[in-house]
Amino acid sequence: MIRLYMSMSLDGFVVGPDDSPENPMGVGGFRLFNWLDDRNSDGPSGQVVRESLATGALIAGRRTYEHAGRWNGDHHDGVPMFILTHHVDDEPPGSAVYVTDVADCAARALAAAGDRDVMVHGAGAGQALLRAGLLDELELHVVNVLLGQGRRLFDNLPAEYIELEQVRQLPARDVTHLRYRVVK
Repeated sequence: MIRLYMSMSLDGFVVGPDDSPENPMGVGGFRLFNWLDDRNSDGPSGQVVRESLATGALIAGRRTYEHAGRWNGDHHDGVPMFILTHHVDDEPPGSAVYVTDVADCAARALAAAGDRDVMVHGAGAGQALLRAGLLDELELHVVNVLLGQGRRLFDNLPAEYIELEQVRQLPARDVTHLRYRVVK
C-alpha cells in the first residue's frame, strides 16, 4: 500500500509562503506540525506517528527532500528512500536513491517495503503518484489554522474527477487525522 502522509492547513496549504532550503516550511508553516508535540502519547496523534514509522520505505519529492535537509540520509530506521526527481545530478546520502519515473519509483518502493506500507511525503510526489493511479491512500493531518498562502497540496492536479472514500477520522488536540482510500 502506498500512502501519502501530509500535514495541511484547513485551507489546503502544506507550507507557508517563501519556503526554501533555509526556511523549509515557509512563513508560519511550522505551525502545521504542532500536533507532533503529542507524538509519544497514547492518543490519536501518537497512533498516527507510530503507524507512519512502521512503514518499510519512503517516496518523497526532490523539493521536499532538499527542504528537509535530505533527512541527513535517514528518514526513519534506515528504510530505503526513493526520491522522485526530474534529473539526477549527484548521489544522495544514506539509503536514498533518485528515480525519474513515477511507476518505477512506486515499484521499487513497494518491493523494498516488503509486507509493510510505503510512506509518501511531498505535494509533488503525492500528485505524481495520484495522476499515475499509483497512490492507494491519503493520510491528511488537517490542522486548525488557515495559512492563507503558500503551497497547496492539490494545486497542480489535472481537472479530473478522483473519488475518495473516507476510512478513518481521528480528532486530536489541534488536528484531525483523516484517512482516505483512493477509489480506483
